[in-house]
Formats: sequence, structure tokens, C-alpha cells
Amino acid sequence: MLHANIYEAKTNLSKLIAQVEAGDEVVLSRSGKPVARIIPWTEPVHTARKLGTLSGKISETPEAWDFGEEDFSALMAAESLFPEAK
Repeated sequence: MLHANIYEAKTNLSKLIAQVEAGDEVVLSRSGKPVARIIPWTEPVHTARKLGTLSGKISETPEAWDFGEEDFSALMAAESLFPEAK
């Protein structure tokens, strides 16, 4: 693992990238404190998503979608969806 301060990293970025490509890790520091790590890129592993993992874990009350006639009419009459520009 290589250590470099930010100024060194700015002036020697190409050399640091070559080291990372060779498999090394580079730790960047500001005032002696590590702030970032440069590691070699690896392609993410794509796994198939498992469908139905929340089946039976989510429920809703029977009246959740019951708005009633008067409530729905009031919602639609309240304001237009696309008011005219003034």
C-alpha cells in the first residue's frame, strides 16, 4: 500500500494510476490524515434479483383505497391540474 499526500498525487497522478493498475492501493492524505483510497477497478458482480421477497410482509387495511364518492368529487373539483399561465 502506497501513501501520498494530495500535492504529490496531483503532480504524480499518472504514476499513481500505473501503480494502481499493477495491483497496489494508494492512500491519499491531507495533513497526515488519510482521506481517500485509490484501488483497482473491478467489475461489479450482477446477481439475479429474487422476486417476491416481500410477499406476505406488507399489508393494507381494507379501507385504504376507499375514498368515497363525495371525497373523490371534491378532489377533482378543487383545482385544475394545469392552471393557465398568467
